[in-house]
Amino acid sequence: MMMQQIDYKSMEAAPEKPIEGLSVAEVYEALKSSADGLTTEEAAARRTFFGENSIQKKKGKPLIWKFLANFTHLMAILLWIGGVVALMAQLPQLAIAIWLVNVINGLFSFWQEFQAEKAVEALGQLLPSYARVIRDGTEVKILAEELVPGDLIILAEGDRISADSRLVEDNDFRADQSVLTGESHPAHKTKEARHRTDLGRAEQPNLIFAGTNAASGACKAVVFATGMTTEFGKIADLTQNMVEVPSPLQIEMGRITRLVSAMAISMGIIFFVLAVLLAHVNVTESFIFAMGMIVAFIPEGLLPTVTLSLAMGVKRMAKRNALIKRLSAVETLGCTTVICTDKTGTLTQNEMTVSDCWMVNQQIKVTGVGYAPEGEMLSGDVPISLAENSDMRTLLVAASFCNNSRLLPPSPEVNHWNILGDPTEAALVVAARKGKIDLDQELKLSPRLRELPFESQRKRMTTIHKVAGERSDLEKLAYIKGAPKEVLDLCSYYLSNGEAVMMDGEIRKKIMGANDDYARKGLRVLAVAMRRLTTDMGLPERLSDYTPELIENDMIFLGLTVMADPPRVEVAAAVEKCHQAGIKIIMITGDYGLTAESIARRIGIIHGAQPRILTGVELDEINDADLKKALSEEIIFARVAPEQKLRVVSALQEMGNVVAVTGDGVNDSPALKKADIGIAMGISGTDVAKEAADMILTDDNFASIVNAVEEGRGVYNNIRKFATYILNSNVPEAVPFIVFLFAKGQIPLPLTVMQILAVDLGTDMIPAIALGVELPEEGVMQRPPRSRKEHLLNRPLLIRAFLFYGIMEGAIAMSAFFFLYWQNGWPGVPMADSGEIYRMATTMTLGAIVVTQIGIVFNCRTERASVFKVGLFSNHMILIGIVCELTVFSILVYTPFLHEIFNTAPIDLIDWAYLFMWVPVMILIDELRKAFLRYWDRRQSQRKTEMMKGES
Repeated sequence: MMMQQIDYKSMEAAPEKPIEGLSVAEVYEALKSSADGLTTEEAAARRTFFGENSIQKKKGKPLIWKFLANFTHLMAILLWIGGVVALMAQLPQLAIAIWLVNVINGLFSFWQEFQAEKAVEALGQLLPSYARVIRDGTEVKILAEELVPGDLIILAEGDRISADSRLVEDNDFRADQSVLTGESHPAHKTKEARHRTDLGRAEQPNLIFAGTNAASGACKAVVFATGMTTEFGKIADLTQNMVEVPSPLQIEMGRITRLVSAMAISMGIIFFVLAVLLAHVNVTESFIFAMGMIVAFIPEGLLPTVTLSLAMGVKRMAKRNALIKRLSAVETLGCTTVICTDKTGTLTQNEMTVSDCWMVNQQIKVTGVGYAPEGEMLSGDVPISLAENSDMRTLLVAASFCNNSRLLPPSPEVNHWNILGDPTEAALVVAARKGKIDLDQELKLSPRLRELPFESQRKRMTTIHKVAGERSDLEKLAYIKGAPKEVLDLCSYYLSNGEAVMMDGEIRKKIMGANDDYARKGLRVLAVAMRRLTTDMGLPERLSDYTPELIENDMIFLGLTVMADPPRVEVAAAVEKCHQAGIKIIMITGDYGLTAESIARRIGIIHGAQPRILTGVELDEINDADLKKALSEEIIFARVAPEQKLRVVSALQEMGNVVAVTGDGVNDSPALKKADIGIAMGISGTDVAKEAADMILTDDNFASIVNAVEEGRGVYNNIRKFATYILNSNVPEAVPFIVFLFAKGQIPLPLTVMQILAVDLGTDMIPAIALGVELPEEGVMQRPPRSRKEHLLNRPLLIRAFLFYGIMEGAIAMSAFFFLYWQNGWPGVPMADSGEIYRMATTMTLGAIVVTQIGIVFNCRTERASVFKVGLFSNHMILIGIVCELTVFSILVYTPFLHEIFNTAPIDLIDWAYLFMWVPVMILIDELRKAFLRYWDRRQSQRKTEMMKGES
């Protein structure tokens, strides 16, 4: 093979005939290789042309830009401008305070959300370090990254597959492709030329793929794709090219920022004009005055409070087994409308389990799920012992002997039962162990002599065992298991009470009828049979001469073993909660449609008689309009490829849905990235899925998603509560400026800008955060998801915050200001605009805002329900917040060096008494409002009921 004669570009181009449709000789020819592999020189030349067999990382956004993004979003920009405005208003201390808030909040957000984007690196980690290849006619071990198209690789059980390859030799080879396809059982692979148009690329029976595993058997294969051209590489490319879109909360915070900015600037302009024209204040002072109004209307505490509330939501979710990687994902969960979920390992346990053993004259149920050998055998509802049921014992011994898997007990490294080999075969071993069969002892008595391995044409395997029995003519026993029809065709007898009984047409029909019933339920069925090999059969002396044709006939049918990957116990209840919450669940799996439908029906995802089952091949054939129409109905997606899952998610988002996607495999990573919230499994999930996701379930429990959704909805409601709390104080902060303006200087300014900042960033912060830890309200999961069109700051909230709470607070604040002057001789004595009395008066204005906010924080805990019903002191964090705000206020009042900065002064006990008398007044007034709203709701409900009765 002369390397200068090879046209590598033609190798790189798509062949006229798919490689899976080529014969072995044609494969070697197409890839310019041979049974002796490549020469070292040729491999080096190809590596120069094709590059390394590795995942190439695209250059992402530099870390510095990710860092700066926390300081350049709209709300942050507004605060930077607020600081500049403060400087222009000759208030440098105010500017420093505002900027400090921005810096601290940005650093906190960056620290919370700083998760290195390792999805691509994780893909690379899945590729093994070394590979066995034939070079120059000799087997050698090389680094996996050195593989090139045309390399002949050698694989055996347990090996990781390093590149996409086409089989050219096989020995009962099976590949575990679950990380790529989502299938729970290994796929049998063959060297035969087959191109099935009804199957996706990953399902072709003669192709194997990078990053998957050799589950059993052995093979040789020729590499046809490396690096980014592999299926793994394509997934990496999809993942890297995903554009991150802002979450619903980020969009809403942007809207709030624009709204608040417009409001603050408008108020500043209006009061500047009024100050000049109405109060005849000079332009410079009017400008400073307008700047003060703008600062008053900017809710400096809103951004850090939202951030801290989300962070506390993250902490609560972590206690409920949900780790949040991106803060805004907390709230996104609350408005999720669709959950697209994988089946294997997410809804199911990813552990094949025998549920039934069917024999001609009996059916035995096997309890217990998973690989732990814990369970019992039931005939009806009655437990049985295999010592008393020889037919069942023979069936399980035969199924375990004709088997190449091993069951591994818990160890310090793995704290649960595990397996080596094919999960389907392992399920049979587990069933035998549940029946108290000592397989090690049985194999000592009847060791394996020969294996006729599984072949795709035969659809069965056979093992031959030595017999330690009393019959002198009985030399050996042959056990066979495989596809029911193929095994049944070889049987002339069936076992009944330990005896071989001649099989007739009725029995055959009965057996196939049972098989069909199980298959319709999406269950996996294997038939098991045996044959007694006696000395008079004229079998060859050498075991190596035994062939399927000689052994596999006149078999005795033993029974059918029925198995499935069982649903997780808690999933059905979680699915029901999702339905109550108005959340649609769509199963998207790499498994077969019937199996998927069976699981979906058992756990309540689907209820209709004929849900639509759309396969990957069918999905390729329909346009986006038809796909969206199908998505509006009950639907299951089966046998889908990663890019197809991505297409489904995109279609749902285009329909206006907020989409959550669950997954654990590499195949899920593009969809996890694309989704509004990606949810990965923490235990069974691959590193790729975890890195691509926004949330990780530490217990792999679908039910934890429901808890997270509940928390997400609670967080959104809490943000509304503390937004009301924070915004309403803007009115009492603005009223003093209005009074000063319209009094034309006759009344001194009742509140300074630094005092406003003391409220926004000091006294209000802890109580607002305390509202962020309110538990989700009762019935939050009985309501439909929040519409994306519903704004965080809607009209009822703004009316309540500004026109109800705000005006009350403003009036009380001004009354406190006048109360102090009244005690000092006003109106007989003019109001001092400087000195101790003036500072005491502004302190009273500030104190009134702080104290009335105590009443407001209790009022904001509920929208309609009485605060006494939820318990006035049930949120201990609020009590801590009240103590903190009073402490901050007291420090401002009684610390001498702060008096000049904040224009405060000590006040007397009578002043404190005047301030605190307003707390119960605020609570009782709002209780009257809530009582009226509850009464109104009842009246409206009664009217609707009466109207419905009248119509009927």
